[in-house]
Amino acid sequence: MPEFNKDVMGVVTERIEERFQMPLADLRRAVEAAPQANPDATSVVHWYGLLAESQDALDTAEDALAAALGTQPGELDDRTMELAHQVNVAVATRDGRVMVVDYLLDPLAPGKRGPGVWRGADPAARRAPALPTSAPVLPDTRGVPARGATR
Repeated sequence: MPEFNKDVMGVVTERIEERFQMPLADLRRAVEAAPQANPDATSVVHWYGLLAESQDALDTAEDALAAALGTQPGELDDRTMELAHQVNVAVATRDGRVMVVDYLLDPLAPGKRGPGVWRGADPAARRAPALPTSAPVLPDTRGVPARGATR
């Protein structure tokens, strides 16, 4: 596994442990024992599991690509290009799952519910309509001649 990949998983693990104030293994056991006790923890553990799976898939794809590149001098064949594409897809999948875990760990992320979550907005302001909801006022057109009409 390349160092960068270890760093990604290590950073995410540290953020989870910091957020829930316990080692990841303990958090997993707690979620397994009582998944309804803390829905946030349950979601984070679920997505961390998906992240770990995608990291394993990325490691496998990178190993296959490295092996193919090591045996092939010169121009790359279609098989090697397909392996490179698989690595790209695996990276995108892994990175997307990292973003989901980051979102779940951020209590101030947009769209999260709860008091004080929307930086400085009071609850009444959050419930107000985003756009005006009254009918628009039409201008008075009685004294305006129609286009092309003569008076």
